[in-house]
Amino acid sequence: MNFELYTFNLTPPRPLLPNPYFAFKKFTVYHDACAMKVGTDGCLLGAWADADNPQHILDIGAGTGLIALMLAQRFKNAQITAVEIEQNCAKQCAENVAKSPFANRILTANLPLQEFKTNVAFDLIASNPPFFTQDFLPENEHRQTARHDAHLSASDLFFYAEKLLSKNGTFCLVIPANREADFTSAAAKSTLFLHQKVLVKPTPTKAAKRVLLAFKRGQSEVKTAELLVEISRGNYSEEFRKLLTDFYLYL
Repeated sequence: MNFELYTFNLTPPRPLLPNPYFAFKKFTVYHDACAMKVGTDGCLLGAWADADNPQHILDIGAGTGLIALMLAQRFKNAQITAVEIEQNCAKQCAENVAKSPFANRILTANLPLQEFKTNVAFDLIASNPPFFTQDFLPENEHRQTARHDAHLSASDLFFYAEKLLSKNGTFCLVIPANREADFTSAAAKSTLFLHQKVLVKPTPTKAAKRVLLAFKRGQSEVKTAELLVEISRGNYSEEFRKLLTDFYLYL
């Protein structure tokens, strides 16, 4: 692999801020230096993304390192690479990794996906990609980089995922439900085909807000399911609890 690795001395505890970190059962994720905080989207993808005994995993747009850490916990033999473009966030990602039990299996790289060079074929690629189009840009520059797709469009994402994925690998995404057509259209220009789709509903009475997608080479029947997050406010569904029980402290 040819990319910049971060190596930092572990820093003293950070100043007290409102929720500067999110504690999981086996690791803690600080997110005070990142525009995008730990959220349900990343937690769902980290717990759901799957492949057959992956040895090499890539997290595109790693942010705080949440998904990379979750995948390291799930796949104990895998080597994981976390790529993040935004410098402050990449630094915090590296710090979170260094403090975790999985530090020897996760490499962090601060660069655009377009500049990432490697000879490795990844068995599992996961991404919680930027999802705002140019028409809806957040004002903050760092939040803009984290959330809008000017630096990484859906077409770019599939172009590079196709190049980096192993022959039998799986590419998994979590996206807003209203962007599904954009991503499936981008996939149609590649050799990757949709194999699995999960519609994520926040409550029983609300429409799906997010979609989990899994792509592979070669066509097959698409498996479709629904995942309910909460039955009522603060009352997680049984399926959500089952998915996140190895990670959330109070499940």
